[in-house]
Amino acid sequence: MIKQLSELYQIQQQENKSLAQLFVEHYSKTTRIKALSSLTPQEQEALLYDWSFNARPAQQIPKQDWDNWLLLAGRGFGKSRTGAETIRHYIESNQYRRVAFVGPNAAAVRDIMIEGESGLLSVFPQDKRPRYIPSKRLIEFHNGAVGFTYSAEEPENLRGPQHDLAWIDELCAFKYIETYDQLRFGLRLGQHPRLIITTTPKPIKVIKDLMKDERTFVTTGSTFDNKDNLAPTFIKTVIDKYQGTRLGRQELEGHVLEDNPSALWKRSNLDELRLTIDKRQEVLQRLKKVVVAIDPAVTSDADSDETGIVVVGLDELGQGYLLEDKSNIYTPAEWAQEAIRLYHQYDANYIVAEVNNGGEMIELTLKTYDRNIAYKPVRASKGKYARAEPVAALYEQKRIFHVGNYPELEDQLCEYSPDIAKYSPDRLDALVWGFTELMLNKVAGAGLIDYYRDALAKSKASDV
Repeated sequence: MIKQLSELYQIQQQENKSLAQLFVEHYSKTTRIKALSSLTPQEQEALLYDWSFNARPAQQIPKQDWDNWLLLAGRGFGKSRTGAETIRHYIESNQYRRVAFVGPNAAAVRDIMIEGESGLLSVFPQDKRPRYIPSKRLIEFHNGAVGFTYSAEEPENLRGPQHDLAWIDELCAFKYIETYDQLRFGLRLGQHPRLIITTTPKPIKVIKDLMKDERTFVTTGSTFDNKDNLAPTFIKTVIDKYQGTRLGRQELEGHVLEDNPSALWKRSNLDELRLTIDKRQEVLQRLKKVVVAIDPAVTSDADSDETGIVVVGLDELGQGYLLEDKSNIYTPAEWAQEAIRLYHQYDANYIVAEVNNGGEMIELTLKTYDRNIAYKPVRASKGKYARAEPVAALYEQKRIFHVGNYPELEDQLCEYSPDIAKYSPDRLDALVWGFTELMLNKVAGAGLIDYYRDALAKSKASDV
């Protein structure tokens, strides 16, 4: 086996493949069996869990000195496995003792970073497998080191805790980028605190700042680097759909794209109009009108378009706010119940939905679950781009703000162009319907109604 490994190391210098893959490609089955049979059972198991044998060169820890390792790569590259194996290396070498695991939400941390097929638990041999205690957000390693899990939806949980090592997965999907800031403040233990970031790239400020930081080592990679290990269904549904598109350059090839010049929104403008989580309650208290907007999809299978569902609000100064984006692939029952949940959570004035495809069935579906909701159907008479232009103008006038980060929705805002798009921008559509209803539609008599409602509210306040 030593002879084969020595030969494979030489071959690997010219090919971006793991030693394990090269072993299969360059030696016959008979030779492979003979080589593996020369190892003891313990050595065979060690080889199975040896990351230097199973990793492609781009997945191995950089030899250069670094504080931040930023792994920007397409879907299916093996980012999660790389993050988990890197943590394992540093734990088993006793270099680090307190590790933070941070993902977009609690479910993603649990289901991908920790318990996923390429997650932390899977990369350790059985006799060294960590003990995961979800109720305490705690991971206990075999050598006494500990890990703690955090959700980007709750940045306050990172205010105070200290760590010497951290792994962030899908930073570009964080709703509140303050989570990243709070983690950095607490990454101060030991001689050399390190941060590993594995993410599909997006041209957001935090990524651009990290790439410019001289303490950051940047690794880039493509979905195609790992194509031999991906399921045929993934290749059909993801690669075939996005290959050759602008979005494919980001999601598959791992490129950090600049704004699409044909799109109506720019990321730099959205960053200027973003409010942090500490402003959320203040915004909610001064809203005078809230709408849940829906752009329903016709079908709900894996290849379907998403149903766009957003919550938007308007304050007494005429400023609009994006409060939630809960768009996803839903069945009719699921999107109806989600919209109704948001309607009650935000004490919304009504639900507005596009009825070009669903007609009266949309109202019927909603009122099957709550007959008392206020509902307003809207029908598109213009194309998506033409409908979006007046709303985009409101952004340019700095009259609309985003409370938090909305990565998928903002991707659609900054990427969608009807000339090149191969998908339906359902999140964008829902947002446009919501803000059109709040800020652009003028209903006869509405000003008079608002005048008397406000006068009545002031009268009641003066009587108190």
